[in-house]
Order: sequence, then C-alpha cells, then structure tokens
Amino acid sequence: MINQIIANIRQDLTEILTETQLEALSQVLNKHLSTLITEKSAEESAKQDMLPLFIAAKRVEGCSEKSLRYYESTIRNMLEAINKPECQITTEDLRGYLDTYQRRGTVSKVTLDNVRRILSSFFAWLEDEDYIVKSPVRRIHKVKTGKTVKETYSDESLELMRDHCDNTRDLAMIDLLSSTGIRVGELVKLNRSDIDFESRECIVFGKGNKQRKVYFDARTKIHLQRYLSERTDDNKALFVSLLKPYDRLQISGVEIRLRKIGRELNFQKVHPHKFRRTLATMAIDKGMPIEQVQQLLGHQSIDTTLQYAMVNQNNVKESHRKYICLLYTSDAADE
Repeated sequence: MINQIIANIRQDLTEILTETQLEALSQVLNKHLSTLITEKSAEESAKQDMLPLFIAAKRVEGCSEKSLRYYESTIRNMLEAINKPECQITTEDLRGYLDTYQRRGTVSKVTLDNVRRILSSFFAWLEDEDYIVKSPVRRIHKVKTGKTVKETYSDESLELMRDHCDNTRDLAMIDLLSSTGIRVGELVKLNRSDIDFESRECIVFGKGNKQRKVYFDARTKIHLQRYLSERTDDNKALFVSLLKPYDRLQISGVEIRLRKIGRELNFQKVHPHKFRRTLATMAIDKGMPIEQVQQLLGHQSIDTTLQYAMVNQNNVKESHRKYICLLYTSDAADE
C-alpha cells in the first residue's frame, strides 16, 4: 500500500521535480509513512480485547464452562479496575489491584492467590502469543497461605451415616462417594450404563470432560444393585429424585440430602467433598503410591493430591515411637 501511494505521488510530480529529487522524496515518504502505519497498527492492537481469545484458547484446552466463567469474570474485573489495554498493564498496576482486592476485608489469602494464578495464566498466554514481551505477573510471587488440616470422616462416622439412611438411594450414594472418591459433579452425571458391576468399576467424566476409570467395593455393588432393582422409572440417570417425575439428581440435591443426615446425627459439616478427602487420606495412610491416588482422583497436578491427603497424627506418633524412641534406646544400649 505504501509503495502504491509513493508511486502515485511521484507520477503527479514528474514534471515538477528532477529524478534525483523524486528519489529523495520517495525515501522520505517511505520512512515516515512506514512509521505512521506501524504506530497505528500498535494502537489498534492495544485496543483489541484479548480476553475472548484467551477464553477460546482455554476452551480448546478442555476447561469446563464453569472454570471459563470464573476466569472471564476474574480477568474482566481486573481490566475494568485498572482501565488500561492489556498490552500496557505493568507489574505495579497488578500489585496495586491485588492490594486493593485484599483490602476488601472478606477475601482470604487462598482466594487472593487464585486471582493471582488466573492473572498469571492470562498474561503468560499473551506472552506466548507475542502480544506482550514479558508477563507483568512474573515478579508477583505466590501468596503465602496458612495450611489448615481439614477434617475427614472417621470409620465410625461413615457407619453411622449408612445406618441412618432411610432409603436405598442415599445408602448407595454414600457408599459410592466413599469408595470411589469421585466429585459430586461426577456423581450426578453418571448413568446406569456407566456401571460395570462385574468388574466393580465405572467411567466418570471429570473436569474438562476428561474420562477416567474408578472402582468401588463389594458393599457398594450390593447396595447399588438393590437400589436399581427397586426403581420403577426408565430414567437413564444412576441417581434420581425420590418422588415423581424421578428427574436426575442434581448437585444441590446431593448436598441438601447429606446436610440433612448430618444435622440429624449432630455431625459438623457433612458435605460430598469430604468423602473425597477421606478416601485420599486413607489411601495414602495405608501406603498407596501418591501417583496412583492422583490417577484415582483425576488430578492433573500431584500437588493437588498432596493437599487432599492429610497425615494421620496417630501414625506420626506411632512412627516416632518406632523410629526415634527405638533409636535412642539402641544408642543407650550400645553405650
């Protein structure tokens, strides 16, 4: 386009300027027009909304729609607060935003670090796609969060919950959650056809619609078969409502049912995810390799698996007696 403009100008000035003058004019025009177009292109790039492109890229990677909505709202809030094009945002801008976000008072350090992590992913993508030279989040370090030991269900608590069930569906549901460690979102997506009773296994669709195989015990098999044999509906869902029209059970339905059982037993914080944490803790406590627990739970990162696995304090005490106390006793005997 630039060459065509210069050629037209030369044509118009052919009878006025010498060839040497026309050549000099061409060089000057080429220099300044090129600079002008480059600046205009950069300005248009800065005005372009990169967020939809990032969300589209994450969708292709297999992120769930729930995660995508969280990413989009988190990044959009940051962009509106800073009020700059993505390509012009600095580390200082982001530090200021995170500081303001934290000062709201109700934001935990875990939530703050989740925001930082999402922003880091966004700007890393901009860097990889050559929209920016370097991510401004690189110099913003992970937010230090205090580690809290989250509770798990004891064997006695699990038995009491089973005994308290007044229908076969709830009993089968508790057994399946406790023996497989699946997410509640995976539980409600299961169909009857997904269950292989002979092998005592089933295929679940986890985060990002990723498939994995999970396994259940003999007790779960018996209670599931009993529940399905009592069903009179033709819904393909594995778990349905207790009353007509027997719709597929939703996440909220599972949570409400478990909370009700917990209240009646005077248990604190009964919820589906606690079964998952209990399984992870028990598996590692009994010596199951962490890589296998990771596969069982469907975690992409092994660090996530380690967060779920809580060390049994009684075992720490026993190991101290076995290894430390025994060591001192042995040393004293040698002396």
